[in-house]
Amino acid sequence: MANNNAGGSVDNTFRRKFDPEEYLERAREREKQEAEGRGKSKSKGPPVQRKPLKHRDYEVDLDSRLGKTQVVTPIAPLSQQAGYYCSVCECVVKDSANYLDHINGKKHQRALGMSMRVERASLQQVQERFEKLKKRREPGSFTEQDLDERILKQQEEEEERKRQRRERKKEKKVSVTRILC
Repeated sequence: MANNNAGGSVDNTFRRKFDPEEYLERAREREKQEAEGRGKSKSKGPPVQRKPLKHRDYEVDLDSRLGKTQVVTPIAPLSQQAGYYCSVCECVVKDSANYLDHINGKKHQRALGMSMRVERASLQQVQERFEKLKKRREPGSFTEQDLDERILKQQEEEEERKRQRRERKKEKKVSVTRILC
C-alpha cells in the first residue's frame, strides 16, 4: 500500500509492523526481571518462627450490640462503621458469625504472630489438666435425684405456661364477644 506517485515509495499505512527481534528482546528482559524477583523473595532471610496456637485469654463480646441500632455515615472511620471491627487486622466484618470465623482464621492468627499449628501436649501436662479439672468439680454435686427434681420442675413450669396461654385465649374470646354484642 505504498504511494508510487513521486517515483519513490512512501509508507502511509500507519500500522505497526511486527518486529521479531524487538519482541524477542522484550521477552528476554521480562524473564530476567522475573528471575531477579524470584531470587529476591527467597533471599529475604530465614522463615519467620511463629508461636503455636494458644487459648484466648479474653472473652469475645458478640452480644453487646445485639438489638441496637446505629447510624452509619459513609465518611466514618472503620472502627465506627456498621459491623464488628478487628483492630489487629483493621477490617470490618458485617455479622457475628463472620467475625468469629475471622478471629479464628489464618489471617488474624498470623497477624497476632501465631501459626495454625497446635503445640503437642506431654503426658504430664494432660495428667495435670485432669487433676485441675477434678479439683474444680465439687464432689457429689450431681445426683440422679437432682436430675429427677429438675425434670419435674420443668414439666410444672411448662404446664403453667400452657394454662396461662389457655386463659389468655379465653379472655380474648370473651372480650371479642362483648365487643360484637
